[in-house]
Order: sequence, then C-alpha cells, then structure tokens
Amino acid sequence: MAGAKAEPKVVHATCVVERGFSKPASVVFAALSDPDKVRRWMGGSEHSELFEFGCEFREGGTQVLRYKMGPKTPIAGAVITNEGRFQQIVPDERIVTAATMRMGDRIFSASQVTFELVPTDKGTDLILTHQGAFFEGSDGPAMREEGWNVLMDKLVAVVNTKQ
Repeated sequence: MAGAKAEPKVVHATCVVERGFSKPASVVFAALSDPDKVRRWMGGSEHSELFEFGCEFREGGTQVLRYKMGPKTPIAGAVITNEGRFQQIVPDERIVTAATMRMGDRIFSASQVTFELVPTDKGTDLILTHQGAFFEGSDGPAMREEGWNVLMDKLVAVVNTKQ
C-alpha cells in the first residue's frame, strides 16, 4: 500500500484490578450479585447522580445504569448509560459481563469484564479484568482503570458492612 499508514480508530486495552477480602467468597459474591448491594457500590457518588438502575442477575440477564456526571468531572452534565449482559455466572467463583457505554445515542466503548473470586488462607481475592474497545471521543483506558479502582474501593466498603 502506498501512502502514510492511518492510525487505528479503536484503542484496545486491558486492565486488571485486584482486592483482597477477609471474608469468604460467598460474602464477596453476594456483594457482586445482590441488586441492592450492587447499587450501593456501583450507584451514584460525589462524582455522579444515578437516574436509573436495573439488575437482572442471571446468565443472559441485563444490568443498566444511567447517570449524570457531576460538576467536578471532565464531562460535567453528561448523561452516561452503561448497559451490560451477564455472560457467565459460576456462584462464588466467577461473573463475566459484556457491556457498552454510551453518551446520548453514541456508543463510546464496549467491554468484557470478568470478576474472579479466589479463596485464600485469609479469605478471598477478587481479580477484575476489564478488556475494552474505546472508540472516538471515549474516556480511554487510564480513566476506566481509575474508575474501576474507585468502584472496587466502594465494593470493599459494602463487603465489610455488617448487615
């Protein structure tokens, strides 16, 4: 081919975020699967206001979050919709989802996320692997990894809350 090589329009990236828990896998799995608990760690924060949340936790079931970004974010006022489908669920071991994120009608990323629960002498290790395709105008891999770290810290708080 003659001419300059065009830059790819899609950026592919994988990030891995890990957390350790002093609880058994069943307790961590409950925080990943019970819709009320999921809403607590995935829902709105000081950075966003949650408008819609739905979670049908079963293989083939969907999970939808729609939220407005807060004034101290790079995209203040933007409404983001995250729609996912549960691909595989192995109780107390693994959850795999496939999802898209959109702003308005425009999808800006697609991803597969795997939550792996590994029993340890001290409790359970959680390994989250996010494999993403980031399209033009997306938040990009670094911001997504930062977002997962924030969410995993919120998950730790939910797991450690007595109920």
